[in-house]
Amino acid sequence: MFQHIIMNMFKNKYTLAIIFLALAGLSACSDKKEKEEIAQTEKQEAALDTPSVELVTAAKGKLSPAISVPGELIPYQQVDLYAKINSYVKKLYADIGSQVHTGDLLATLEAPEINSQIAALQSRIKQQEAVFIASKATYDRLLNTSKTPGTVSDNDLELAAAKKNSDLANVDAAKSDYKAATANLDYLQIRAPFDGVVTARNVNLGAYVGPGQGGAVPMFVIQDQQRMRLVISVPELYTGGLSSKSEVTFTVRSLSAEKFKAQVKRLAGALDEKLRAERLEMDVYNKDRKLLPGMYADVNIPVPSRDSSIVLPKTAVVTSTEKVFVIRVTNNKAEWVNVKKGATSNDYMEVSGDLKSGDQIIKIASDEIRNGSNVRVKVSAKADQK
Repeated sequence: MFQHIIMNMFKNKYTLAIIFLALAGLSACSDKKEKEEIAQTEKQEAALDTPSVELVTAAKGKLSPAISVPGELIPYQQVDLYAKINSYVKKLYADIGSQVHTGDLLATLEAPEINSQIAALQSRIKQQEAVFIASKATYDRLLNTSKTPGTVSDNDLELAAAKKNSDLANVDAAKSDYKAATANLDYLQIRAPFDGVVTARNVNLGAYVGPGQGGAVPMFVIQDQQRMRLVISVPELYTGGLSSKSEVTFTVRSLSAEKFKAQVKRLAGALDEKLRAERLEMDVYNKDRKLLPGMYADVNIPVPSRDSSIVLPKTAVVTSTEKVFVIRVTNNKAEWVNVKKGATSNDYMEVSGDLKSGDQIIKIASDEIRNGSNVRVKVSAKADQK
């Protein structure tokens, strides 16, 4: 029994020794891992405190940027045709899609009351002419009689002359009314004012038309589609270099594989108060009628190059909620410099601010590099080649 107890004690001591050795090994591993983590943390903190950066040298340069703006195609000419007088549609000669030329008859109208009005005015002319003939005869008779002294007073002769002139004026007025009434007959014929396409017809045979009957709806809409206007609004930043000689290219969604050209013809010369952009119009010749009015276009506008601005990579310009800035490095110190953005081309941008050629600028900047912090230069500054 005593021997058994001794054996158990020996075994327990051996087991405890093994446990102690294992714990010692674990403790050593834990210490080593902890030291590695501490070293990694210190390394990260050091990197944050003194980030490693790559520099570019600020220099003046030229960009040949191009901007893309949306545009709209509208007809070069468009007219809405209405009926001037109350009448009925008698006959139609054109429909939607009809190609028409200047003076072509589109529709004829009828207004029976006009014929009655013309007949009444003809009778009035004859009546006024008869009155004038009588008054003229009276005047001529008194004039001949007055040649014998003392037969006709001067007052009677003057009254007769005034009556004759008044009746002549009534004849002229009646003739003018007749001409005005007959002119209305021309308004019973609706004709095309220019070459174009009928894009809308809002009447049918027998319809009652006129200024008092749905005058807000035109009878016909005609558009000149052989030549169209491409209308765009150019942001204020890019308006300075555009002129009537500028040429642009554009595409439309339905013909995305084809590029079209247009030349600037009309510049508004002022900025829209809401958009702060200038309206430009370009003429687009559309003889094959591939393009349709109302199409939206993606317009590519080349902007003239300028060499008076500092050109930097886009990555060097930081846009934060507070400001737009670049980070200049002087004696391994970061300095935030406020700038204004200019034109862009590919990966480069024009900037203006308190910068000069030769300044060392962080190539890939962010607001995590605080103003006044220390930095380590990873690559020696070189003039960036564009």
